[in-house]
Amino acid sequence: MRPLEGRVALVAGATRGAGRGVARALGEAGATVYCTGRSVRGNPSPYGRPETIEETAALVNDAGGVAIAVRVDHTGESEVQALFERIDRDHHRLDILVDSVAGEDPRAHRWGSFWTMDLTEGDAILRAGLLSHIVTAKHAATLMMRARRGLIVEMTESDILLAGGNPLSQSIKLALKGLALNMAMELRGYGVAAIAITPGFLRSESMLARFGVTESNWRDAGKKDRNFLESESPFFVGRAVAALAADPNVIERSGQLCSSWELAREYGFNDYDGRRPDWGALAIDFSLLPRPLVEMFRTGMQLHVKWLERILTRTKQFAAKLP
Repeated sequence: MRPLEGRVALVAGATRGAGRGVARALGEAGATVYCTGRSVRGNPSPYGRPETIEETAALVNDAGGVAIAVRVDHTGESEVQALFERIDRDHHRLDILVDSVAGEDPRAHRWGSFWTMDLTEGDAILRAGLLSHIVTAKHAATLMMRARRGLIVEMTESDILLAGGNPLSQSIKLALKGLALNMAMELRGYGVAAIAITPGFLRSESMLARFGVTESNWRDAGKKDRNFLESESPFFVGRAVAALAADPNVIERSGQLCSSWELAREYGFNDYDGRRPDWGALAIDFSLLPRPLVEMFRTGMQLHVKWLERILTRTKQFAAKLP
């Protein structure tokens, strides 16, 4: 079945990781997929990674879709605007935007407390991880609003407020969840949905390299961290996005924070190998983490619950005041 036949999608940040998996899954579902990023043949990634958007495009084509690779720096609005003008000129529509730009920016994944953070590249990190998403969504929304249909997906981390890393990455991941919520409010009247989604323990190219394994022998990494045995390939969250895009009632999910594992339970899809990893159901093994870090997480969860309970009460009170 090819439920996205005739649809036009843009995956921003399609070079590697979740973005590559989403592009491939949308192609499998029959979509025409624009694959954008900065890494092209002859001009390798500034992250020091070998992947390119041309390789992603080849995977999309092999999966049965139609791929168009375009080098775009999404931190530059003129480049983004030119991209959407091209999409409009060539297809007169955009049905799906999935934004995974800077999802694995190594500058934003250095662990540390806020008082130890080197902020030398702070502006650049925020521009790549957050401002680029806003710029891209801005231009996507104008095409979708005109057609009164569409889906904007923000790729983030974790299905709660908390995200790992450092204050910059934590702020970015939290902001992307809020961005989807805020866009959903404004776009609802135009029939356009905005959703944030997180994968589970993602077997991205860099994660495989960190564990010293490949996709063909990834289970060997379970000897170092047994949580890795419940990991998922980038294709799994890709199928989650494809399922959302094919759902005629996706607008009812607009503004929500979704996870790959919850959507797999609801829509019934599996990873490429037939497994259905479920990070949410896993009794996570925290034994590899230092005890003080685990206790910090415990404190964080308690603070989150109090914060959310109060916000819920205030939100209900404010909603009751509306005429």
